[in-house]
Amino acid sequence: MNTLTFVKDSDWLDWDPTPSKPTFQVPAGAVDAHCHVFGPGNIFPFAPERKYTPCDASREHLFALRDFLGFEKNVVVQATCHGTDNSALLDVLANSNDRARGVVTVKPSVTPAELAQMHELGVRGVRFNYVKRLVDPKPDEYYREIIEKIRPLGWHVVLYFEPSDLREKWGFFTSLNIPIVIDHMGRPDVTKPVDGTEFGEFLRFMQENSNVISKVSCPDRITVCGAPAYADVVPFARTVVEEFPDRVLWGTDWPHPNMKQGMPDDGILVDYVPSIAATPALQEKLLVANPNYLYWS
Repeated sequence: MNTLTFVKDSDWLDWDPTPSKPTFQVPAGAVDAHCHVFGPGNIFPFAPERKYTPCDASREHLFALRDFLGFEKNVVVQATCHGTDNSALLDVLANSNDRARGVVTVKPSVTPAELAQMHELGVRGVRFNYVKRLVDPKPDEYYREIIEKIRPLGWHVVLYFEPSDLREKWGFFTSLNIPIVIDHMGRPDVTKPVDGTEFGEFLRFMQENSNVISKVSCPDRITVCGAPAYADVVPFARTVVEEFPDRVLWGTDWPHPNMKQGMPDDGILVDYVPSIAATPALQEKLLVANPNYLYWS
């Protein structure tokens, strides 16, 4: 066992160990399509180049939360604190009894054999992060080289960006010719109108590119007015769900990286779902049909 010790950032909030039980019962086969694991750091060390040091959040904790909230499956997304060492994520997949899939972070030097091994374990995508306070984005060709290596496997690309990044990288993003999943609706500014220019640009991105799927997750990151209703986020997420019902996903984002205040209650996050997917049919698409098709078909 690795004996390294990592001390979490002093302003880092630990995930809530006692979330409330949701009153909303998710449909059978529901998938938490965006979550993470951190370490444990003494087994799966954090990357030297990381921009934050988190608390530990193990697969055992993740699986316990999955069962408590009523989900059947998880999609685990590589955390930036682990860089391109996907060992912690792959350990989740190897111990999930086919109830988890993964989205990894890799370098262009990754080999076909390494990708094939990841695919066998359940990896189905790679993540490119453009949020500059978390990572230092690479040149376009860096990402294109990775895309050409994953294309034969039928994987998709997950993009994490903010509104200014979408404007800057529009030409690149629209040229990829591969399925794309957007984290958290591109983090809209909810102090601006839902029918305004900025969010309209995101909607146009989805309207003009049928290969684009959006996660309508993380109201806790986007909100100004706060929990439990996240009322300022609801119009944005509901617009996406209703306009693109076959191209939306949802996840808890557990264990909620980089939350400096207001650690969310995961039970409340589940109870938020009916406010953005108002009918059983929309809930079924959001939580069951769409993620199962993308990750398990």
